[in-house]
Amino acid sequence: MKINATITAVSHFVPKDKITNHDLEKLVDTNDEWIRSRTGISERRILKNGATSDLAIPAIKKIIEQKNLDPLEIDAIIVATVTPDMFFPSTACIIQQKIVAKNAIAFDLSAACSGFLYALVVGAQMIESGSRKKVLVIGADKMSSILDYKDRNTCILFGDGAGVVLLEPSPIENYGIIDHRLYSDGSGAEFLYMKGSGSLNPPTHETIDKGLHYLVQDGKAVFKEAVLGMANVSVEVMQRNNLTSETVDWLVPHQANLRIIDACAERMGIDKSKVMINIDRYGNTTAATIPICLSEWHEQGKIKKGQNLILSSFGAGYTWGAVYIKWSID
Repeated sequence: MKINATITAVSHFVPKDKITNHDLEKLVDTNDEWIRSRTGISERRILKNGATSDLAIPAIKKIIEQKNLDPLEIDAIIVATVTPDMFFPSTACIIQQKIVAKNAIAFDLSAACSGFLYALVVGAQMIESGSRKKVLVIGADKMSSILDYKDRNTCILFGDGAGVVLLEPSPIENYGIIDHRLYSDGSGAEFLYMKGSGSLNPPTHETIDKGLHYLVQDGKAVFKEAVLGMANVSVEVMQRNNLTSETVDWLVPHQANLRIIDACAERMGIDKSKVMINIDRYGNTTAATIPICLSEWHEQGKIKKGQNLILSSFGAGYTWGAVYIKWSID
């Protein structure tokens, strides 16, 4: 019998400090109405002190407490992030040390805003192969660390946060992660990137003066591709699994822009009441957006056992994809 991987616990953490649209009005030439009408964002959380691992640890500790889990039982830790604590060791190894999960293999995965879905699929396939039984999949980013708060095109969009799920073999047949489709297109690299810090442009006075260590985005180009990518892959997964707009209970979209989310839901025929949206409070937390949504809706008792969820994302690379989950937590 095929082993299915399923989410058995979910948690999240966001910092307490906020940057509102009104705060940004003091930094760049923008205003609250303009930001909200074009993005759906009102505020975002910022981690003033600490690194990406410090965002993930509180969420992981919640899962350990919820499940009465011995960290030594954890077989693997996968961290999806574009803002690792440092290039190496991996943020996953840093987290492994912090939670004393000495038996876990640990590595980072970089797929930008699609990172959590990529990591979720990798973790699920570890479970399905029988090689691992308890996998922590973490989406975490401290986007404030790579933002230029003089660039109104990007600083209004992003925030900091982390979301975590625990994957285990499903005790119920046909529950858990049922299907997925993941894609990449490297021709999109010129539209969303950070040129500095890597081997191409290692840090120098010149690269710092040129602002190469900040995120850069061509918003119009990314918007157009994100609408098509998220919508098309979500519909593809629906069709592959004979799902309809009536039988999909929740769309869990990456929180990049409310207009992208609305367009994706419309293409799927999904009513907005079945779409998870928290971009207004957190902005785009990159790899953390989808697991934060799952955690919040689970905490509020809105996701029911047996419901059909479509997780959908689009990010730098370009990378995009969708995952179909039949929810198995009571």
